[in-house]
Amino acid sequence: MPTDLQALNDLAQVGLGTPAADDAFGRFARLVRRHLGVPAAAVVILADGGIAPTDPDGLRRAGDTAEPEDGSPDRLRTELAMPVIEADAPLVAEDIRQDQRFSPGAVVRELGVVAYAGFPVHDLRGRPIGALVAVDENARTWSAEALASLEDLASACSAEARLQAERERARRVQHAAVRANRRSRFLLSLSEAFAGAQSVNDVDAVIADIGTTGIGARYCGLALIDTDGRGITYTSLAHVEPGFPASFRHARLTDDRPICEVVRTGKPLYYSSDDDLAATFPEVAAHSNRGLGARAFLPVISPSGTAFGIRPSGVVGVVTFVWEREGRNDQDVFALGAALAQYAGDALERAWLLDERRRAATTLQRSMLSRLPQIAHLDLACTYSPATRSDQVGGDWYDAVKLDDEASILMVGDVTGHDMRAAATMGQLRSLLRALAWSHDAAPSELLRLLDKANDGLGLHASGTAVLVRLDRVKRGGGAYEVTWASAGHPPPLVLRQDGSVERLDARSDMMLGVVPTIRRTDHATLLRPGETLLLYTDGLTEQRSSSDDEALSGLEKTLASLADTATAALPITLVRRIIGQEQHDDVAVLAVRVRMAAVPEHRSAPGTARVERKVADDLSDLAPARLWIDDMLETCGVPLAQRRTITLLASEILTNALDHGSAPIAAELDIDPGRVRVGVRDGSPARPQPQDEDVRWFGGRGTQLLERLASRWGVEPFEDDDGAELDDATRGNPRARRQGKTVWFEIDREA
Repeated sequence: MPTDLQALNDLAQVGLGTPAADDAFGRFARLVRRHLGVPAAAVVILADGGIAPTDPDGLRRAGDTAEPEDGSPDRLRTELAMPVIEADAPLVAEDIRQDQRFSPGAVVRELGVVAYAGFPVHDLRGRPIGALVAVDENARTWSAEALASLEDLASACSAEARLQAERERARRVQHAAVRANRRSRFLLSLSEAFAGAQSVNDVDAVIADIGTTGIGARYCGLALIDTDGRGITYTSLAHVEPGFPASFRHARLTDDRPICEVVRTGKPLYYSSDDDLAATFPEVAAHSNRGLGARAFLPVISPSGTAFGIRPSGVVGVVTFVWEREGRNDQDVFALGAALAQYAGDALERAWLLDERRRAATTLQRSMLSRLPQIAHLDLACTYSPATRSDQVGGDWYDAVKLDDEASILMVGDVTGHDMRAAATMGQLRSLLRALAWSHDAAPSELLRLLDKANDGLGLHASGTAVLVRLDRVKRGGGAYEVTWASAGHPPPLVLRQDGSVERLDARSDMMLGVVPTIRRTDHATLLRPGETLLLYTDGLTEQRSSSDDEALSGLEKTLASLADTATAALPITLVRRIIGQEQHDDVAVLAVRVRMAAVPEHRSAPGTARVERKVADDLSDLAPARLWIDDMLETCGVPLAQRRTITLLASEILTNALDHGSAPIAAELDIDPGRVRVGVRDGSPARPQPQDEDVRWFGGRGTQLLERLASRWGVEPFEDDDGAELDDATRGNPRARRQGKTVWFEIDREA
């Protein structure tokens, strides 16, 4: 019967279809030679293509002939065993030259075989897969004992073949199980790693981590399609291969580059070497690293496409892997890379949706916070900073109510919860307190009591903390304010004093809101002098990194003291950035109010006018106080906020120029009248300011450009200081010792 093709395929599957000789079968051949006394014997196991994985013992010595030019040992052994395999039965001949079952062929002609005895070898299913053959160059009568031994050894060969097949099958099963387990663990690690990714930067970091540790790539990169759908841009250059130019970070989708090709076709690209990549995409050859090897470009698919405004299952980006060695053709690795790209697509869509929800929630939160009013003699600033890693809104809020020119109410609170309901409740509670503050001329403790009562009576049943502060300008107090405050379980207010120290208003706090509506509440009082700043905040500012409340407050006090010269407008957001940084786990609301320094100037001819001067220390540390002084004087004289900002900006520019390039003594002059504001900065250097070219690469030299564009008029006036006011006793009165300098000035016309 003909050899079963399926049997040959099974042999190849279990590893017996290779041309390598097998020692176990070679021992059987040697046993046949010794026990039967034949010059040659062989065990031939056929595989697909007629390959024999056995070592024939003494077969080449049978006829003492050379190997034929048109044949090979494998072909000759196959012809030697094929009669037995085709018959699937023992085949014995004393002289094959006279046996019609053997046609004159290569076996007889080339090997010189005369006597022949062969028994088939079977697999697990009983199919013939080979033969055990004994041969002699002379005619021979095979004894029954010899044939019985040959049959037994053939059966042993069958058992060995089956055993090897089972071992190989077990090895392959184990290998498949190991691969499946490795893949399962890899996919699990992907799932866990991407589960915490809530932004594009997080996804990029996970790809770099998993790509290098789990896939073995040397470098990884993530490129995303631009919002206009015309280009693609790498999110970061931190993980790409060395020498990758920044100009290559972005590409048009029509460019001849692999990442663009992947986006256009939606199919992955693999290259075994840098030469293969350069041959396909010559444009990247000049920028690729010749010292690296294989590369893979895998499409990142968005499941729904909604987040990126594309069709479902559309390509939103490309993941790039670069290996150190060439010729990497591991399909398992490519499959793992494709799985990583798929997880990245899911994570990117989830991150986009989370960010969208967070933006909507933050917009809702901010819409509930009113703009701070402009209050005479007070400089107010605030910030609301949502948590960076959450799509939920909180109940933090701030507010300020101007009662009249001499009194105002400030408040900060935090409603329990971090969801839409907390935000809605916060909005209602804030509106209630705002209305109560406006309609009731009452102490802070009474306003909080009324709020708690309304909270219970109207069915809000909100719980939370709040601090309410009333500022009353002290008559004939030199611009100072009396501060009265009450706290409902809220962190204590802080005061930055004139001498740079920070005072904690840590009088005992009352019970939080929403617990006992009728509880009695207490007022506390202090004094806020000109130049001093009152800070109100929510607990998100102090609960980030400290183990105790006192430690957290101490850290906040130190940071506030270090920002004594910071402009009030920048103080709240600077505090948040200094203390919290990038990883913000809770919402934060901060409200700062500074009593302005400017009193009624001595040289004042009419309301809204002033002519004053301030010496400036020859040190950049005095820049911020000088700028605050100018802003305070402008506010005192009734200059509108929009013009104050422009004037302060220009004044800061010429002050900085004098401190950087001028020499002492330096002074700021301010002349305000109903029609215009004139600011001048005098210094002891006659050198005029030099404008720089309008080049984006220059960080400085823009002061004169701003003066040209924003000031109504400006100029430079030289002077000689000969009155001896700035000279010492040795040089006073000496004409040669006259000090030369200049005044840089600008004017802005006041709004009618």
